[in-house]
Amino acid sequence: MSSRIVTAVIVTLLVLLGLNSMFVVNEGQNALLLQFGRIVRTDYKPGLHFKIPLVQQDLKFDNRILSLDAAPERYFTSEKKSVNVDFYVKWRIVDNARYYQATGGDELQATQRLTPIIKDALRFEFNARTLQELISGGRKDITERVRQQTDASTRKNLGIAVVDVRIKRIDLPDTVSESVYKRMRAERLQLANQLRYTGQEAAAKIQADADRQGQVLRADANRDAATVRGEGDAQAAMIYAQAYSQDPEFFAFTRSLAAYRKSFEDGKSVLVLKPNDPFLNYFNDPSPKK
Repeated sequence: MSSRIVTAVIVTLLVLLGLNSMFVVNEGQNALLLQFGRIVRTDYKPGLHFKIPLVQQDLKFDNRILSLDAAPERYFTSEKKSVNVDFYVKWRIVDNARYYQATGGDELQATQRLTPIIKDALRFEFNARTLQELISGGRKDITERVRQQTDASTRKNLGIAVVDVRIKRIDLPDTVSESVYKRMRAERLQLANQLRYTGQEAAAKIQADADRQGQVLRADANRDAATVRGEGDAQAAMIYAQAYSQDPEFFAFTRSLAAYRKSFEDGKSVLVLKPNDPFLNYFNDPSPKK
């Protein structure tokens, strides 16, 4: 009976030792192997691997991109105006051995060491810029510079790559917000006035050009009209002269008829004349005199 127990114990121990001699690295994981606390291998790929039981120990790390969502931090601009900055960081482990040596493989400790590095870099960038530069769109430039600076440091000291740094929001204190609003309003009013002045200037130029062109057109039209009238008057005078020279009595007759028509064309005119007035010559004797 005791031999069976011993056999069972031995088998159980062998099974445990066999299980302890294997480990699995999943997709999205990195692993390193320790032997009495000393790193002996770091290049494990996903799959089944073996180790010496009770002597060697495997540690697995997340190979995916991890997030650090820090609490909002207060910074000062180059004008000594305070702003509250809310940001987050994307990072990943790129050097298992260095990461383990720096953090003991603890993700919380890694974020605690990463946070002040990011904050110091952000503080430097904010201190070098004015509030106006931050408001007018300097965030992308800031985050890219912070990423580059911190990535070099964390790779060397923590075995971590900083993949991305993003500023979620920049909050201004009430006093600063009011001053920024007033300055932005003044700038917009100045721009509006400038645009209005430019528009008025352009309108005045267009109006002046239109007036000049109108005057030129009217002068040309008056000149052409005077020329046509002169030519017409000359032709009329020539026709009158020719008609008079051919038959003066008939010419006088037609002119009198035209005068009669003109005098009575409205149907209301009244002429008071002597019976022997020359104007009534053709009323008394309508036949032209030969």
